[in-house]
Amino acid sequence: MGVLGIVRHLDSIIGPGVMLLFPLYASMRAIESPSTLDDQQWLTYWVLYSFITLFELSFWKILVWIPIWPYLKLVFCMWLKKVLQMMSLDARKSVEQYIHRYGPDAFDRVIKAAEKEARKR
Repeated sequence: MGVLGIVRHLDSIIGPGVMLLFPLYASMRAIESPSTLDDQQWLTYWVLYSFITLFELSFWKILVWIPIWPYLKLVFCMWLKKVLQMMSLDARKSVEQYIHRYGPDAFDRVIKAAEKEARKR
């Protein structure tokens, strides 16, 4: 099989672990944690992964002719996990900095203004 064989089937070797096993494990940990932020993060991942799978099932006749499709899917899923993790961490840090700088009362006013704006729509 050699190195070339391993590289050729890299998506089959690494793909299930990266796209299914680790997200499944992280989702279970998120469900058990008291925070809802990580629940939202992994729910977003699974919804987007489902869309990718539906796309793949719908257009399989075309995707068969694209030899790098499995690698593109693998790279996209890895990128998606990283982006979702960064977004949740950045949002948390921003909120913590705002509360530290202006106090919890200012943050409550921002939340109430956002809720009022959301009700208008």
